[in-house]
Formats: sequence, C-alpha cells, structure tokens
Amino acid sequence: MIATKTLTVVVSQTSSKNPARRHLEEELVAALLGDETLDVAVVPHLYNLDSGHSGTRFLQSIGGHLVVLCWMYPRAAHWLLDRADIKGHQADTLLVEEEDEDVEIPEARGVGGVELPDRSIYCLDLGLDSDPQLYLEEIARIGDELRAGIESVPVLDDSVGTVDLMDWIAGSPEPEQLERYLDPLSVLSGESGIEPSKRRWYPVIDYERCTNCMECIDFCLFGVYGVDGQDRILVEEQDNCKKGCPACSRVCPENAIVFPLHKEPAVAGALGDVGALKIDLSRLFGSATGLNAAVSERDVELVRDGRDAVGVSVGMPMRQADSDVTQRDELDDLFDGLDAMDL
Repeated sequence: MIATKTLTVVVSQTSSKNPARRHLEEELVAALLGDETLDVAVVPHLYNLDSGHSGTRFLQSIGGHLVVLCWMYPRAAHWLLDRADIKGHQADTLLVEEEDEDVEIPEARGVGGVELPDRSIYCLDLGLDSDPQLYLEEIARIGDELRAGIESVPVLDDSVGTVDLMDWIAGSPEPEQLERYLDPLSVLSGESGIEPSKRRWYPVIDYERCTNCMECIDFCLFGVYGVDGQDRILVEEQDNCKKGCPACSRVCPENAIVFPLHKEPAVAGALGDVGALKIDLSRLFGSATGLNAAVSERDVELVRDGRDAVGVSVGMPMRQADSDVTQRDELDDLFDGLDAMDL
C-alpha cells in the first residue's frame, strides 16, 4: 500500500518526571497532529524499550521516512534504532548542537550499517532547546525536502495494516490496534494501556565508527558483548551490563561505544564540545587517562559482584599494553570532579 503522507514523526518520551520536558512533548504532539502530511505517534523512551515491547513493534512497522524526537544525542538515537532492527540512512538535520572549533572530532572509519533500506531517519535531540517552534520548523523543512524529491512513500508495512489515527483518538483502540499505532494523546496522558517500560543501562555501538577491533569484548568481564553471524561485535547480553558503568566506552579507540544516558557528553554520544571544557576527544578516549578511569570502574563492579579486582592484569587493550596507568594527570582530576558534581 502506498500512503499519501510523506513522513512519520515519533516522539520518544522522557523517562524523567521533569514537567518542562513533559510540557515540550505535549506542545509538539498537539501541533504535529494538525499537519495532515504527517503520521504522528508517541512511544516510551527508546533506550528503555525491549524487543517485545509494542513500541518497538510499532517502530519496526514504519516503512517510510522517519523523524524521531528524543532526549538523547542523535547518533545515540540512530544506533539504538538500528539495534532494534529499525534501519535507515542517518540523515543530516539543521537542528544540531554547535561544534567547537577547538575540538578535533575523529573521522568515522567504521564497518557501517548493514541491509539499510532506501529511507532516511532523522533524529532530533529534544535537549537542544525548549522552544517547540524550532523542532516544528525543522520537521516542516524535512517534509518539504522529501516532497520535492518524491511523490509518495510507504509509511507502514502492508502486513501490519493501518488505523485512522484521528478515529482512534476520538474512540477507544482495540487490543490489536495498540500493536499498530500508539495514540499520542493517550500515551502522553498515561491512559493508553500500553505496557510500561523499565529503566535500563547498556552500551550502544555506533557502527559508523566501530572498526570491529574487539577490544571491548576483551575488556568487559561481564559477558555483555558477543559476535554476530557476520563476525561483527554486538551487544549480546545487554542486561549483564552494570548500571552506571561506562568502562568499555573509555577503552574504545574510535569512540564507537555510547551510553546514551551517561552524564559525560562524550560517553553519551556527543561529537562536539566535551562538557564545554574543550578537551580533544582523542585525548579523552584511547589514552592512558581514559584507561585509568575504565580500569577503576570495572574493578568497582567486579567487587560488587563478589569477584576480585583485576586492575590492568586482564583484558588490557593491545594498543595500551605499555601505558603507565598509575600516573595521574589533569584528566583524572576532571573525572573526579564530574563524579563529585553528581549531575
């Protein structure tokens, strides 16, 4: 089936109770529902959805171009979607954080995504600004750009079927319809009947940067990582990951491992200014200092598990085998300061 609507816009809800965030989501959804060229939906926070959640199944059913509004950096959101088999080409948007000219961003040289369909996915970070108009203008620009290049695109997989969203809002959805559309108004109000999602913590791999060096699988001692049928590294047992621990991201030589909810922007998926402190990412990642923090974080989790701390004796990245991780420098003090701030 070929739909007449150009674009599907999905709002991924905040997992916090911050009223300002909730208000921004509500304003966006109310405005977007008035645009007849869009399909609009609301899902729980992307990071908290598991493979069997109705929100995941809904997102998998979308066959056309997609805009996702969420509370995380765009590359974190894109690779979260890719991990859930919601694939497409990572599209550039004009609504991005300002880059700091003093920060050198490493060139992407990873293995890349596989089996990408011919569609674009635009991820917009709701944390950039509290003004809904900025997001609405960018969505309108994207829609105009798509309409200029195409007459119509498939919005939903034929096997899933369609439901008139406005009819649903006015009435009451049947259980099978919940698997196809998530009613924006009922989800925002908490009255949709959709199963809740629990908070989670696990790494997300950016395959545009991952070179498949396997250093993360050697370093992590909790069985989080595995290898897929194409011999690519993957997050195999995500619930084995230790809440709050980003150690594997610090030993990744390409900054390819993202923890979307971490308080340090560079770990959470930022490619620009690192916490506004103008620290070159090449110094933060793949350095003796980054390794120092990673070893400490891993040892803490081993002890919490009732195991022995191993320090630098196990799973050391090959490129850092000769690094002296006993020496402290200004970046060690930085990490200690960030931890103390409890952001």
